[in-house]
Amino acid sequence: MVRKLTTALLILLGVIAAIFAMFQGLGDPERMVVGQTGDQATLDNIRKDLNLDKPKWKQFVLYLNDVSPISVYRKEAKYRKQIRGLFIGKDICVGIKLPYLGRSYQSRKKVTEILADALPGTLILATTAMVFASIIGIFLGCVAAIRKDSRIDQAVIVFSVGGISAPSFFMAIIIAYLFGIVWHSFTGLTPTGSLFAINELTGERQLQLQNLVLPALTLGIRPLAIITQLTRSSMLEVLSQDYIRTARAKGLSTGKVLFKHALPNALNPVITAVTGWFAELLAGSFFIEYIFNWNGIGKVTVDALEKLDYPVVMGAVLLSACIFILVNLGTDVLYRKIDPRVR
Repeated sequence: MVRKLTTALLILLGVIAAIFAMFQGLGDPERMVVGQTGDQATLDNIRKDLNLDKPKWKQFVLYLNDVSPISVYRKEAKYRKQIRGLFIGKDICVGIKLPYLGRSYQSRKKVTEILADALPGTLILATTAMVFASIIGIFLGCVAAIRKDSRIDQAVIVFSVGGISAPSFFMAIIIAYLFGIVWHSFTGLTPTGSLFAINELTGERQLQLQNLVLPALTLGIRPLAIITQLTRSSMLEVLSQDYIRTARAKGLSTGKVLFKHALPNALNPVITAVTGWFAELLAGSFFIEYIFNWNGIGKVTVDALEKLDYPVVMGAVLLSACIFILVNLGTDVLYRKIDPRVR
């Protein structure tokens, strides 16, 4: 775990360096903050406030200090940026804090607040899609393996190949059009909408679970297809092992052989797919959220890109990297729980 955590920190450092370099020279941040009518004095003050008047290497060091949980600040800088944390020291303050990702150029809100507001929507959407894909995918894969070379097996293979081949943004448009517009009178679903809606009369937030159906279905198609194929191939390999034949020779029921002996040993590649895809759904559902107008990290990032709001985009990329790393660490722990051979 120490080795993996060290690797994770190095990866995060590389991501921070990459996103810092990526957005250098793309537009004038001070002009984006004050608009086209700001005078030179205002622009100079904004440049100083954003540390844009310093050399690039120093800007990177300051950005790294901001996003790091352990940081060093001058006392006035800590209060100026309203950084939350536990600091010690007088003129030079050292302490543990929440990462500071800057402020939005457009709304002037903290990037952490913007991402925190959007993260629950992405978590709910990705979790729903992954639960749907995992349950249906493992079930279809087991059925296809048990009925190998039958029509059911062939149908499952065709479905999984089609699901893998179809681009997510294309499927999102088709599903939104068919189920949200053409067949709206039968489904009762709308092509766009978030988990909560504001009542125009009372101003209260109302839960809209029906808006979750179409984006979760669309987002779950590709992982469903991959999990189905992985479960099928892994189950076929496990069912051909000697210990499965021994279990059957001892007179164990088919259900006990499949679910107690075969399936747990076939789940390793499936777990890799589930955790990997869950991380990707959390970090990469940009087009799905944008097409269905679902309030989440993806939609916030696309909106920020349209407005050239780089602090929000950089914060979203960094959050995505953290999600991938945490999920991969969790996968290693899960392996040890499910498969005793790992221990």
